[in-house]
Amino acid sequence: MNVIIKLLLNAIAVFVLAEILNGVSVDNYITSLIVAVVLSILNVLVKPILVILTLPVTILTLGLFLFVVNALIILLADRLIGGFSVDGIWTAILFSVLLCILQSLLHSFLKKDKK
Repeated sequence: MNVIIKLLLNAIAVFVLAEILNGVSVDNYITSLIVAVVLSILNVLVKPILVILTLPVTILTLGLFLFVVNALIILLADRLIGGFSVDGIWTAILFSVLLCILQSLLHSFLKKDKK
């Protein structure tokens, strides 16, 4: 049940950011739910492989290259999902950072409700 609530919160975060950012668009709420599921799957399956392959660059940039890895995951989700589009790498980096912040805020409200 907790996983479903987190996916719904992530979908809300994707939908809100698509409304705020000019370079990101989501057709409807169902598409944002699909984006949340696909991003979760890509973060579990593809991201660890990319992090390992780009480890030397990540070490040289003191971890800043992980922003690019996150943006590549979002651009891959853009290619996989029809109703979701991101204009470019810089928009994907900004979307990634803002999505992380918004997800942290939403999940912190979830943790406060459990206490």
